[in-house]
Amino acid sequence: MSGFTHADPLAGVEQKVASGERLSAADGVALFESQDLLRVGRLADRVRRRRVGDDAYFVVNRHINYTNVCRNRCRFCAFSRAEGEPGAYTLTVDEVIAKARETVEQGATEIHIVGGENPSLPYSSIRAMVAGVRALAPEVHIKAFTASEVACFAEMEKAGVEDILHDLRSAGLDSMPGGGAEIFRAEVRAEVCPSKISGERWLEIHRIAHGLGLKTNATMLYGHVESYADRVDHMLRLRETQDATGGFQAFIPLAFQPTNSALSHLPPTTGVDDLKTLAVSRLLLDNFLHIKTYWIMTGLKLAQVALFFGANDMDGTVVEEVISLMSEAGHGQAVSRTELVRVIRNAGRAPVERDALYQMVRRYEGPEDRSTGGLA
Repeated sequence: MSGFTHADPLAGVEQKVASGERLSAADGVALFESQDLLRVGRLADRVRRRRVGDDAYFVVNRHINYTNVCRNRCRFCAFSRAEGEPGAYTLTVDEVIAKARETVEQGATEIHIVGGENPSLPYSSIRAMVAGVRALAPEVHIKAFTASEVACFAEMEKAGVEDILHDLRSAGLDSMPGGGAEIFRAEVRAEVCPSKISGERWLEIHRIAHGLGLKTNATMLYGHVESYADRVDHMLRLRETQDATGGFQAFIPLAFQPTNSALSHLPPTTGVDDLKTLAVSRLLLDNFLHIKTYWIMTGLKLAQVALFFGANDMDGTVVEEVISLMSEAGHGQAVSRTELVRVIRNAGRAPVERDALYQMVRRYEGPEDRSTGGLA
């Protein structure tokens, strides 16, 4: 067997990364299939340094999940309930505003509002939530409603998505989160979320939002029934959309949480898969500046390590996120500003508190500041 050598599947990828060449679908699959996690991580870290430097971002924010009543009942979701089922809830407009008030008083700059597709909740209440938070806090950034929720509102109102987004924007909406993307490939959606809007429709709604001047995020739910090729296909469709619109701010890979879902027989993701998925995201999504590690789903310690695997955003203080809580993710519901600064500094990065549009609120330099109040 002398003279026989195995081809190195990552050699070509490394050459492309060195020259700044765009990676292909085959390159993405090769990265996922590689057993050399640190090699993949080094490539992603090189691109991270080149694209965004050593700043690591976080935001002082609060998630408000206004209802878990949802018509879709996606198989991966431990959050949703049928109306009248034990554990089902829907917050009133006043309750949403009260949660927002509490958080604004603690110094939050972003309110993140998402929920289920509740057919009994009128669109007038949805609009009133946004308008109420805007009246309460004219300066706070309101990031609200997934593409799937917006499609539901349009259906209930017998209106176009563009009309709904125009109306929500006039009420105070500033941007949209990236939830509901799951995995775009139709065969996967048929298994995990057959009643939800299609991947194509999700992308269409985000394109419409971008055309209206609304920035959005993008997500991918991984670690359930999808293949590596499905993950790569998902990322490349996002990359194509970003080429066309430039409207995505950040990409957030979301680790599947099987507990209490209809897919509870599946194992949770491993740390290796979490880190590799972040790294491949950084390498394939060359037109996304920000790759976010969502500590709620992976834990703060792994999120810190993710800063060496392409991520440059630690999300935020969060305060309350019922979707992950229902799946017993076990990583907490809130983290202080001081702790985020400490974790980022300990990774050798520069902590930067940002607003929802990645404008700097404060750069933390020098010794650790323990004097801040509120969500500090």
